[in-house]
Parts: sequence; C-alpha cells; structure tokens
Amino acid sequence: MTSYRVVYLEPIPSAVEAIIRERVPDGFEVSFRREDEPVAGAVASADFVLVATTRLTAEVIEHGSRLRLIQHQGVGYDNIDLAAARARGIPVAICPAGTSIGVAEHVFLLILAVYKRLLEADASLRRGEWLQWALRPTSFEIAGKTIGLVGLGRIGREVAVRARAFAAEVVYYDSVRPDPDVERELGVRFLPLDELLSTSDVVSLHVPSTAETRHLIDAAALAKMKPTAVLINTARGPLVDEAALAEALRSNRILGAGLDVFAVEPPPADHPLFALPNAVVTPHIAAGTADALRAKMDACFANMRRVAAGEEPADRIA
Repeated sequence: MTSYRVVYLEPIPSAVEAIIRERVPDGFEVSFRREDEPVAGAVASADFVLVATTRLTAEVIEHGSRLRLIQHQGVGYDNIDLAAARARGIPVAICPAGTSIGVAEHVFLLILAVYKRLLEADASLRRGEWLQWALRPTSFEIAGKTIGLVGLGRIGREVAVRARAFAAEVVYYDSVRPDPDVERELGVRFLPLDELLSTSDVVSLHVPSTAETRHLIDAAALAKMKPTAVLINTARGPLVDEAALAEALRSNRILGAGLDVFAVEPPPADHPLFALPNAVVTPHIAAGTADALRAKMDACFANMRRVAAGEEPADRIA
C-alpha cells in the first residue's frame, strides 16, 4: 500500500502533536518540523504539507519537487506565495472546518471580559481587595445591547446565532449582502458601515485582511463609535490601526477592546495596548481548541485523500 509523507510545518508542543497523530488516516505518515529545521528542507521530503503560519515563499516551494498539495489548516493564507504554487502546478487549499464555533465563542468571551471588568476583578481579588460595589457602575450586560458585525460570513453568522441567546440585537455590514431569507433566519439587519459604527454597542470584525480592509478601523472610524462602545477583533490584526485604538482607549474615547489578533504576531512585549486596563488581549487562540484541531485535521486529511485519489481538493484557492 502506498504511503504518503505529510510534513506539519509548525513547531508545536508534543501534546498538540499527539492530537494530530490520532487523526492520521491509513496510508499516510506525518512528521513534524522542528524549530531549528529549515522550512525548505522539510518541504523537500513531503508529498503533502500542512501549514498554519509558517511562510511558504517561492524559494521554499521550489524545493517541493514531490508536493501534491499545500494544505492550510486555517483560512488566512497570506503566508503562502500562491503565484509560485501555481507556477509549479501545486494546488493550495484552505480549511474552513473547525474555525467558526471557537471564534464565535471567543467573541463573547472578550465582550464579557470587557463588560464585567474581568481582568481588574480577578487581579484585585488576588491582591486581597473586595470590589463588589466599586466595579458596579462600569460593568454591563450584553442583553439589550446592539452588536454590530462587520462581515456576515461563516463566523459572523455563528456570532449572530449566539447573540440571540444573549438577547442582543444584531446589525451587520457586508460588501455582499446575503439573501433576505438569510437575514430573517439569523434575525439580523443590514446597516451601512458608518451607521453601524455609530449605533452599535459592540463592533465585532469578521472580514479578511486585504489591501482594501487594512486599517478599516482607524482614528476616523473610532471617532464614529459610541463612548460606551467595545471593539472586538478576532479576524486579522491589520484591520485595526493599533496606535489609533490605543489612543482611543487611553482617552476613553471608547469603553474597551478585546483583541485576539495583532498586526505583528507575536507582538512586542512593549505593545502600547498591553498597558491599558480597558484592553483584553489573547494570543490568537480563538480557534485554538482541541475540538477545533480534531475537526481541522479530519478535513485536511480528507483533502489529502482526495488528491491522492486523483480528485480535486475541497476549498482550493490556487
């Protein structure tokens, strides 16, 4: 029986390796690139590569003489030179599976952490303080608030579904509006972007990072938001002008922000947002659950089996 070599390009902890290994189907063997191993060398021995954030440049792809498929385990593929892959005739596919639920849940984690002053409540209690009353005037509930979704794709729709359980109203902006039946089913209402920014209590970003969306939330956009508004970004770091956001938070121009993604990852330790008490930050972990990883690996290996059988991969982008 033919055995295909899969190389996982991200240096990861052994516990994560174990989860991936348990999903490997018959006929495939997987190896994991170590941190000190050159990417080009790892690619040279692979029939398939699984990639998340490692850069696949034209030079690296040139070494993949055996490559049948470049499989991204997520949906943000700006680290892959698509033109180089096309030139070599190597298909590239993304993996939407296993992303939406974790990210949608993380949106509400960040909203509640800001609204309930979680960081301050936790830190003060550990210091021996009891702020049962002191936090009350600036703590809030999601119920009755308006959540504005910038983007109503897979993840935006999962956020909308969960917002209904919190008794929140949902408005959205998207450059491509879905059918009216979708709006009715989700219970959402379309607004132009400027109106969404000015009326929403929470603005949550769910669009890809492109030249057009870079700094979609800049100083001008932040100035349109309510002083009681919260900005949530679980999409891509470049969507937000981080310097403008830090200034808006310092000056209490908006209430708070919850960020899982940054323009540079990992961000520097002296990032201006890290010193602000009204910013809640996490290290790009919204979709980073064991449940999501298993679902992703099942989908990624299913794609490899398709290609090995001479079929077209699902979710091909190049």
